Amino acid sequence: MAQKGAKPFKEFGTVAVNRRARHDFSIEEELEAGLQLWGSEVKALREGKCSIKESYAGEMEGELWLFNAHISEYSPAIENHEPRRPRKLLVHRREKARLLSMIQQKGYTLVPLDVHFNRRGIAKLNLGVAIGKKKFDKRETEKKRDWERRKAQILRENK
Repeated sequence: MAQKGAKPFKEFGTVAVNRRARHDFSIEEELEAGLQLWGSEVKALREGKCSIKESYAGEMEGELWLFNAHISEYSPAIENHEPRRPRKLLVHRREKARLLSMIQQKGYTLVPLDVHFNRRGIAKLNLGVAIGKKKFDKRETEKKRDWERRKAQILRENK
């Protein structure tokens, strides 16, 4: 039974998005991974108190971990979590082996794209296997985006 004045349960939806990821990196592949979280972290995520702007994924002790993701403390909790603690990523064994071999190659990195709740209410992280863009690549992407915007504007005006 819900408490009086409590916020409604947010079953699924996006919690945090890393907008700079697609600007700074060329995403070659995307995959979904689970997050090993504490109860207070899940409650904070449900309130939308999360930032993955400076976060990255990498290897530690043969496992995949999410580093530097900030999940704010949940004030009603008795025992709280450390906001920037490393969090283990839950992926299948074969997928983990493939990702670890990819990030050991020169230039590849794992970039968090967004944190969301799936339809079952479980916190998931979308990861991108990416290569960093050079400055001229970023300019080229911006030119294409501007041209598409201008083209759509011209088509609207000519109708």
